[in-house]
Amino acid sequence: MDKSDEIGSRTWEQEGPVKEGENKKHSRDFLKGLITGMLIVSLLFLCVCAGGVLYWFYNGRAVDTAAEGSQESVITADTFEKMKIIEDAISEYYYYEDKVDAQGMQEGIYKGMVNSLDDPYSEYYSKEELEEVINSNQGISYGIGAYISMSKQMNMAMINGVMEESPAQEAGLREGDIIYEVDGESTQGMSLTQVVSLVKGREGTTVRLTIYREGEVDFQRLEIKRSKRLETTTVDSGMLENADHIGYLRIREFDTVTVDQYTEAMAELRGNGMEGMILDLRSNPGGDLSAVVEIARKILPEGLIVYTEDKQGTRKEYTCDGERELDIPLVVLVNEYSASASEILAGAIQDYHKGTLIGTTTYGKGIVQQIHRLEDGTALKLTISAYYTPAGRNIHGVGIEPDIELEYDYDASEADGSDNQVEKAIEILNEEIAKD
Repeated sequence: MDKSDEIGSRTWEQEGPVKEGENKKHSRDFLKGLITGMLIVSLLFLCVCAGGVLYWFYNGRAVDTAAEGSQESVITADTFEKMKIIEDAISEYYYYEDKVDAQGMQEGIYKGMVNSLDDPYSEYYSKEELEEVINSNQGISYGIGAYISMSKQMNMAMINGVMEESPAQEAGLREGDIIYEVDGESTQGMSLTQVVSLVKGREGTTVRLTIYREGEVDFQRLEIKRSKRLETTTVDSGMLENADHIGYLRIREFDTVTVDQYTEAMAELRGNGMEGMILDLRSNPGGDLSAVVEIARKILPEGLIVYTEDKQGTRKEYTCDGERELDIPLVVLVNEYSASASEILAGAIQDYHKGTLIGTTTYGKGIVQQIHRLEDGTALKLTISAYYTPAGRNIHGVGIEPDIELEYDYDASEADGSDNQVEKAIEILNEEIAKD
């Protein structure tokens, strides 16, 4: 599947600023890639520069930089001369030459070029990483049955949900757990794609996770046996037992399977007499733009859902005809881990006054990435535009402030399983239903 747009996908784009540790890792990848990939890149240079023309691919088209002069090329005679000097030194002096992984080093060149952009949302994907991204966004998993995103505070991978009857649930993984190590390898500075690729693997094999859990002194060390292919459930729903005629629907992420799952859940809730709904977008890291737009068309009135603007100022609009507008009171739950596509939906609902937002200020990711496939089966994911809510808000780095600010009560949840944000939502919905 070749997406035209991808916003904050589960395998995600790393959310949050790049810390020093990650910058150092990027530099290491870049340098070791330069060293061992010299010959291959030299051949590539000869091919693409034949006739004195260099091409850079942007948004699926080739741009003649010699003609446009939009960017000074980093591929120069001086660059190759220095690469050759380094390569010769490695060949002559490097003690561990037998341990050099040429293919891995070559990949380091391409990763290093993208990492040098200092954009945590832009990535180079190997063939294997691209396949994982595609599978994840289609709701297919071969791992342990856990949803993984990035913790903004820790800048590390975090468990943001666990599937029912999955290996992750059986091993005791919890939402909010920080993945500190995978098979003894520190995840500090890794992108989410890298962490996910380490966690997942062949069916029947075991992965060892070192987990940091807030409030506990010692790390949790868990061994989890990887499962067979899992079909991801991105939507959970049901009628609330302690509230008459109020339905609850949680979207964990926006994948291609989410639209059908949302439609089926809404039909069931309607059939059970739902008169008001809680839409839970807490810890939803985002996902596919087309998926969130389709769901927004089942909620919003006629008008603009979201629009994007690229560096040329070209505007692209996503609209709704209003024919399937939600006709019952709505409350939306958000938190600091609600990002990207979930912020598009929450922002549009807020702009149209279509529902009440409860919780804490959202993550604040207001930019769009696009995957560009390359002919050799690899790909680039690059930031291509910024997005704006219907009212023209760009929430990048700012987030969406809820209508009712309410911190989640973790102590009460641990003590008796209660959810103070859901309870507040029930209160608001009961008031709205009584008015009708």
